[in-house]
Amino acid sequence: MYNPKPIDTSEVELSEDLLALTEKIAENVHDVWAKGRIAEGWTLGKEKDTEKKTTPLLVPYKDLPESEKEYDRNTALETLKLIIKLGYTIK
Repeated sequence: MYNPKPIDTSEVELSEDLLALTEKIAENVHDVWAKGRIAEGWTLGKEKDTEKKTTPLLVPYKDLPESEKEYDRNTALETLKLIIKLGYTIK
């Protein structure tokens, strides 16, 4: 059975500049996801239907429900924290 073991980044604190960057990264994460879905033939629909390839999430980032934005923000935040944890710097 798969047992995910992400690197612990809980002690990493990001600067205000990097925290602000998380929102831009989150928006881009959504756009990359949406572009991929569209390329696979998915379209906007009232509910997710894998057979019809419809999803209500094929909308601009600003129009996503807050819960979906939070998912993308967490991806962005954890990616930035991992970069710092691994010893890289962002200038």
